[in-house]
Parts: sequence; C-alpha cells; structure tokens
Amino acid sequence: MSGALKEVRNRIKSVQSTQQITKAMKMVSAAKLRRAQDAITQMRPYAQKLQEMLGNIVSNSDGGVNLALAAERQVNKALIIVVTSDRGLCGGYNSNLIKLAKHLIAEKYAAQNAKGNVQILPIGKKGFEHFTKNGFKVYDKYWDIFTGLSFDKVQAAAQYAMDAFSTKEVDAVEVIYSEFKNAATQRFVAEQFLPVQKVVPKEGQKKADFIFEPAKEVLINELMPKILNTQLFKAVLDANASEHGARMTAMDKASENANELLKSLKISYNRARQAAITTELTEIVSGAAALNG
Repeated sequence: MSGALKEVRNRIKSVQSTQQITKAMKMVSAAKLRRAQDAITQMRPYAQKLQEMLGNIVSNSDGGVNLALAAERQVNKALIIVVTSDRGLCGGYNSNLIKLAKHLIAEKYAAQNAKGNVQILPIGKKGFEHFTKNGFKVYDKYWDIFTGLSFDKVQAAAQYAMDAFSTKEVDAVEVIYSEFKNAATQRFVAEQFLPVQKVVPKEGQKKADFIFEPAKEVLINELMPKILNTQLFKAVLDANASEHGARMTAMDKASENANELLKSLKISYNRARQAAITTELTEIVSGAAALNG
C-alpha cells in the first residue's frame, strides 16, 4: 500500500474513533439532561411564585419594617455570581456566560471594577479558572458546587452573598446564569439578586394584600433568606440543565461533522486507490511491451 493510501486510511480510522466518542458523550448528556430537565421543570413554578411573593412583600411593606436585604444604597462594591460548568465540550456555553459577566461589569460596574471593588463568586470550574487566570478578585469557596449538587451547597453560597450584603461588604449582588429553554436553546441572563427588587403593579392592577401571622417583621426576616436560597438554587438547576443540553447539541453537531469528513476522506481514499491501481497497470503494460520489444 502506498504512503498516500495509508495516510488516508489512518485518518479515516481516527475520525471513526472520534465519532464513537462524540456519539457516546451525546448519549450520556441526553440521559443527564432528562434528570436535570425534570428537576428544573418541577422547581421553576414554585421558585417563580416565591419570587413574586417576595417582590410583593417588599413593595407593600411600610417604613416601620426593617428589610435589610431590600435596602437600596449607593453601589461602591459589587459581587457577581457567575454560574458556569465544570467541564467543556459544550459549544459556546461557558464563553457566552463569561462574556456576559464581563459585559455587565464594563457596562454597570466599570467604576467599581477600576477600584478593585468587584468580586466574582464563581460556581463551576470553568468560570473559576478563567476569572482567576485573568486577574479578577475571586472568592474561591463555592466553585465546586456541581460536584454532588445539593440544595445545602447552594444555600451556603447564597448565605455568603446575603451576609456580605447585610454587613455592607457589598452593595449589590448579581447572578449570571443560563436559563434552560430546551436542549438546543438557552437564554443567558444577568439578574439582580440583592437588594431584593420591588414588584411594580401594572396599570389597574391592585396591590397584593397580606395578613401576617406571626408579626410582620419576624415573618419577613425569616422568609426572605429562604426565598433567596430558592432563587439561587433555581438558577443553578437552570444552569445544570442548560449545560447538558448544550453538550448534547454540541456532540450531535460534532458527530454530523465527522460523518461529512468521513464521506470526504472515503472519496479521497477511493481516488488514491484507483490512481495506485492505474499506476500498477501502466507499469505492467509497459514492462510487457518492453519484453515483447
């Protein structure tokens, strides 16, 4: 076999091996996606209702109630929670999240960042590695949350953010994550986590009226942290489902590209093989003609 034929054959084997890996990874991601999708689908209505309730409570509270987590003040220091994945091979998923985080800092917190007053709290290894390497101020305690994902781990990260806000170590907390739509679609969003935003009633809509039992301040101060824990957990579950969806889609595209490459390589192999056969025949005919001559 000629060198050209051997080289093409080796390339075909290499692409076939890669395609087997991408197909296997797609199947694994599809299985994980089903579980992750079930988790966020069940969680989302509950979390959205709690968030709506929290906004209504803040909007309707009078000045006599101390709402430390809803206190709006001049932003001198900011905390950005960036939820990425632990692993790559999921298309532009992580790069889009990191890009959104940098855009938010440049647009909203440029002055604070220039003074070194923007802190990143990464959830996910990819975000942790990027922001650490690029000289950002990084809080490195919760980046490995996806290793055995649980509500308790996310609650610890949310509590850190709430404590930092309550003690005025930071004046605003933002969360950047990917909202899951379906396997092929994610929406990259930046949401204000703290201070808690008020709900502005639509025109003609009545304000929500609550009867508090026990006392309003006791209930609100107990309820707000629990709801905020749930909000961050919902964002992490959204990100988890989005990651598996993005990886499944990326591996599907990679398998399709491998198919196209295999078709091209097989055509090249057949051409090279035909050329080799033609050359051999020509040599045989030339040799026979020489002997006869």
